[in-house]
Amino acid sequence: MRWEITMDSIINLQKKIVPELTNLLVQRYQILRQVSHEYPIGRRALAARLGLSERVLRAQVDFLKNGGLLAFSSAGMSVTEEGADILKELADYVRKLQDLNSLEQFLCERLDIGRVVIIPGDSDQEEVVKREIGRAAARILGNLLNDGKEHIVAVSGGTTMAALAANVSGNEPKTVVVPARGGLGDNVELQANTIATVLAQRLGASYRQLYVPDSVSEEILNSILAEDIGVKSVVDIIKQADILVHGVGQASVMARHRRLPPEFIKKLLDDGAVGEAFGQYCALDGRQIYMTNNAGLMLQDLPKIGTVIGVAGGRSKAAAILSVIRASRQDILITDEAAAHDIVRMLEND
Repeated sequence: MRWEITMDSIINLQKKIVPELTNLLVQRYQILRQVSHEYPIGRRALAARLGLSERVLRAQVDFLKNGGLLAFSSAGMSVTEEGADILKELADYVRKLQDLNSLEQFLCERLDIGRVVIIPGDSDQEEVVKREIGRAAARILGNLLNDGKEHIVAVSGGTTMAALAANVSGNEPKTVVVPARGGLGDNVELQANTIATVLAQRLGASYRQLYVPDSVSEEILNSILAEDIGVKSVVDIIKQADILVHGVGQASVMARHRRLPPEFIKKLLDDGAVGEAFGQYCALDGRQIYMTNNAGLMLQDLPKIGTVIGVAGGRSKAAAILSVIRASRQDILITDEAAAHDIVRMLEND
């Protein structure tokens, strides 16, 4: 009998015979990934980020240091050039260990999405995972824009979208970046207008801003659109977007951000709302529960857009992500391992 040794066979053997080795590899990958994002960083801070005891962390970082993958200085740890190369290889290896390719394919088929990208980890627990989601979204957006054509890119707000903007680079003078909707909340850095500006500057693109608050009354909104030519022209550009990159929110969290009355929030949740996108609150089965007024994009606008990219992660957002996918069209989903596994569980329970 002829034995054929492949990477997959080695990984399967490792998972079955030496699970402790698998855990060590994943742990060392997490350490290198965290340090690469936050260098220079001290041991105590790194242990807190990863939820490891200082004793366990010390043993692992000493191993990585002795292997030439980590460098130490008075300021803290950093990843060496060799460590950066190993980190890239480990990323692919960890994906195979955790069978993320199969998970991506399963979700593509069950959710009718063209492409699913899953980042190892849980962004609820590790901030670095959210940054990795943003980095993956930045790569995909860059590839879409790298065709020499004119594009209008609409973006929503939020922490994951801020991570996308922070990781983008390029030279796209033919591209216009616009906010998908008006401002929401007090944190200016996370609003769609700010993220559109940062994204455009890092892309060498132009941008437009929408100076209309989210969730104004229909009467006020109509009055603004009728009287302010500048706002109307921006709205017209937003409606022509051919690429949309958006986050997904939990219904309860987004309702509080919009300062909806507590009794209304309770009714919203009692009616089954779990997810929110573009001011529209969705139930797990995709039903629209409630919709706010806004001058920008809404879920019904998505079929007119060439490429729709949903970007969200964390186990806490799994139900929200599934509800928005079922309520609208998505071409690409970028999420993390924890959210993906919970979505699979919900699909199987159906």
